[in-house]
Amino acid sequence: MKPRTHSFACRQRKQRGAAMVEFAIVAALFCTLLVGILEFGRVLFYWNTASEAVRLGARTAAVCDADASVIKSRITGLLPLLASSNVALAYTPSGCDSDPATARSTCTFVTVSVTNVSVKTMIPFVPVTLTMPPLTTTLPRESLASSTGGTVCQ
Repeated sequence: MKPRTHSFACRQRKQRGAAMVEFAIVAALFCTLLVGILEFGRVLFYWNTASEAVRLGARTAAVCDADASVIKSRITGLLPLLASSNVALAYTPSGCDSDPATARSTCTFVTVSVTNVSVKTMIPFVPVTLTMPPLTTTLPRESLASSTGGTVCQ
């Protein structure tokens, strides 16, 4: 019986660090998965916020008598990741916003779009930059013929 006990103790001694190695492998995989899920959530947050910023910009342009610089500053204020160069504002019919005296009152539609927005992830050892799809909102023009058309314009 002695040799059998000796071989069991010897086998157990060889297995001492196995649990620690297994835990390290599983913990590394779990942490990588967790960071990936958090980063995916952050990118979706930016995507949703950019979508809401475009909607807000289109609504402000449809209701208020504000020019493109005001609309762009409101959009970039909501999501600092956006730059003014990423935001485009267009009125339909083309050129209806060129005369400041008419104050865009002849415009029928307004289109606000955001393009070329990149989000850099913070995943360790894997620097990934994701580009958001272009976001566009078109609304009918409902000008109140005033630059102070209520609280939405301020």
